[in-house]
Amino acid sequence: MGIVPVYVGLDYHDETIRVCVLDEDGVVLGNRNLANDPGAVRDFVHRLGGVVRGVAIEACCGAADFATELEALTEWTVKLAHAGAVQRLKQGPDKTDHGDAWHLANLLRVGYLPEVWLADEDTRQLRRLVRYRQGLVTERKQIKLRIRALLREERIVNTSGKNPWTKAWLAWLPTAPLGEHSRWVLEQELRRLERIEVDIVQVEGRMEEATQEDPVMVKLLEQPGVGLITAATLRAVVGRFDRFRSGKQLSRYCGVTPCNASSGKRQSDAGLIESGHDILRPMLIQLAKRLPRHEPRWRELHGKLRKTKPANVASAAIANRWLRRLYHELVSVKVQAG
Repeated sequence: MGIVPVYVGLDYHDETIRVCVLDEDGVVLGNRNLANDPGAVRDFVHRLGGVVRGVAIEACCGAADFATELEALTEWTVKLAHAGAVQRLKQGPDKTDHGDAWHLANLLRVGYLPEVWLADEDTRQLRRLVRYRQGLVTERKQIKLRIRALLREERIVNTSGKNPWTKAWLAWLPTAPLGEHSRWVLEQELRRLERIEVDIVQVEGRMEEATQEDPVMVKLLEQPGVGLITAATLRAVVGRFDRFRSGKQLSRYCGVTPCNASSGKRQSDAGLIESGHDILRPMLIQLAKRLPRHEPRWRELHGKLRKTKPANVASAAIANRWLRRLYHELVSVKVQAG
């Protein structure tokens, strides 16, 4: 039994983890709940015997950190599985911890596991900073919308002659003729807005500090039109550029590839593919709107596309080509070990 290859599937939960162990023929050697502890998983698999050929765990909140700890403890190969793709490969609608763990182990055993990249610790930490900043930016936007709505409700006319959110406009805002309670609400919102602005500056400083000596960040910041936030988001989401086989694959991963909708002799597309990181893709589109102001090549391409395409289609095309070009510049850059 000690030389039998085995495959392990892990169904992750906050407090417990379901562990299923299969042999090479698909026979279940063990399937039970354990405490959410890498040591408990190691001991259980060792008691069953066999040589661990691989471990599969579905990508979810906390799974990457657990996988890293388990790899460091056991030197097993732990793979993160794409949750959506795993669900589509199921043959029935039923969902149980027992069945989910078995399904992961079986997909690993037959070589059909839809794998996603297990990011290193530094990349995962940077992703948390990026997510936190994005949450602050979203909250700032909501506060500004509420303030504008309050002014509309009170039928306040902008007598400052300045654009909203400029320093002059913000200086005028406290003088607007609001009702008693509306005035109090406005003061609360402005105080919250001021605090969020400070928090955003702090997290951006932390992002800059965390990526200061990163060779990928250095290359990204050398690109025209790319600032700290765009570079840090690319670094956090993409991680290693060399994990992609081509620039086309990278562009598809980022969600700026057109979706082909051709049939027979009809050749057309249906906009961008329905994928891509929810923070990175809009940021790349905004970058594509800036690029024509920085480089003649993108300005020329934008002018050519705008003759037959809408502005948003032209921006998406520029983002797609820019990413594919960027891939060839960064694929050879080595990422520092965390």
